[in-house]
Amino acid sequence: MLETNDRMLLDFAAIIGGLSLLIWGADRFVHGGAATARNLGVPPLLIGLTIVACATSAPEILVSVVAAWKGNPDLAIGNAIGSNIANIGLVLGAVALFRPIEMKSETLRREIPALLAVTLMTVNLFLDRTLSRTDGLVLLLTLVIVMVWMVKLGIKSAENDPIKKDFEAEIPGHVSETGMATAVFWLITGLLILIVGAHLMVYGATDIARTLGVSELVIGVTLVALATSLPELAVSLVSAYRGEYGLAIGNIIGSNIFNLLAVIGAAITIHPTVISESVLTLHMFVMIGFTLVLFAMTYYYDGTARIDRRSGLALILAYIAYTTYVINQIL
Repeated sequence: MLETNDRMLLDFAAIIGGLSLLIWGADRFVHGGAATARNLGVPPLLIGLTIVACATSAPEILVSVVAAWKGNPDLAIGNAIGSNIANIGLVLGAVALFRPIEMKSETLRREIPALLAVTLMTVNLFLDRTLSRTDGLVLLLTLVIVMVWMVKLGIKSAENDPIKKDFEAEIPGHVSETGMATAVFWLITGLLILIVGAHLMVYGATDIARTLGVSELVIGVTLVALATSLPELAVSLVSAYRGEYGLAIGNIIGSNIFNLLAVIGAAITIHPTVISESVLTLHMFVMIGFTLVLFAMTYYYDGTARIDRRSGLALILAYIAYTTYVINQIL
């Protein structure tokens, strides 16, 4: 039998290894998917709104599916809720602290209320604390509807919306030069790498939960959520550095919508569950709070919304306070 410390080291190694595979797998999945779509004649904007947008949430989705498949839906739900909190508190806060964000995209101004509506709908399904397979199918159906709406909205406003160039810039380089056979190879390879990385992360996270004697939900909203939000942090910081403010915040909005509809929807469709009371009294409450703050910060009717460094610092401090409180509850 391995000693506790040695076992914890192996678990953290599994999580780090899994995260590395998830990040690389998502990159290869984007490249393969974008190249395949481009070879089929799909416009760059449509690729950015669908394949690239889905790929930013690929780590959360795969971890969710694997966790639910292994009978750990609490880990999947915690990952989704915790990732939404981390995306706004940590990722958006860090981006704004690094470089203030200017809201010039009409598309994003319409997507933020959609995120708020999706959040409130998801909370409504959680109120009875019983998440059935029907609830999961409702979330997945809503995902399809929202995706179609977002694509139509993006195409409709593309001519005058500065986010069009941002979306096209996010498509990996040399996509147009990649042949169909190579594109399909990377698409399949990227998906397989994502699956392996998700298995490693779920193994490490569930083992840590058992070793520490805490719920998988807590590990999901803290450790796993932080880990799977790192790709969004990297992409958003790079986008902000390039001045692509639309992508910096668009990745966060899209990821949060996918987390609620795709991640939770897939998890409870595979494995229905009954959630703990703390999900409603703490974690969901905090997620709604962060979402409302995002709405208030960005939805200015005069079209001159801006998230400055003070707001970014406030978001980071709020995220640290929440995480510290959760960790203190288990120590």
